[in-house]
Amino acid sequence: MIFVIRTTIRREKTVLDSLDGKIKNSSFGIKSILNPAELKGYLFLEGEEEEIVNATQSVPHVRGIIKKAVNLKELEQYFVEMSTEIKISEGDLVEVVGGSFKGEKAKVVRIKEQKKEAKIELIEAVVPIPITIKLGLLKPISKK
Repeated sequence: MIFVIRTTIRREKTVLDSLDGKIKNSSFGIKSILNPAELKGYLFLEGEEEEIVNATQSVPHVRGIIKKAVNLKELEQYFVEMSTEIKISEGDLVEVVGGSFKGEKAKVVRIKEQKKEAKIELIEAVVPIPITIKLGLLKPISKK
């Protein structure tokens, strides 16, 4: 069964990392964790309710558990089939379509093909700061 964990907003990754470490170091029956980038303040855990309750105890930034199980069909919108072909190259202009910088335009500085990440610089930033972001969160605007 899949249950929803409420977290402090923008602390989802911290909770995910804490839970991951706690699950690996013990025998909790949690099978998977989903952290949709576009859904702030929530994580989805697959496992038995009692195991999830025990695993989330004393984890910082966990606000609670919604005790109603979620159907997998309701989560399908968060599963995106990733293209294995990289359509972005260095020097391209892109738009960030997810995450903290959603809607920003940027220039691709470097591509890390093994990790499926790109280092970008935001165009409208006063001081260009390199940001590493997953390729799936970038949409090409124009080629160099």
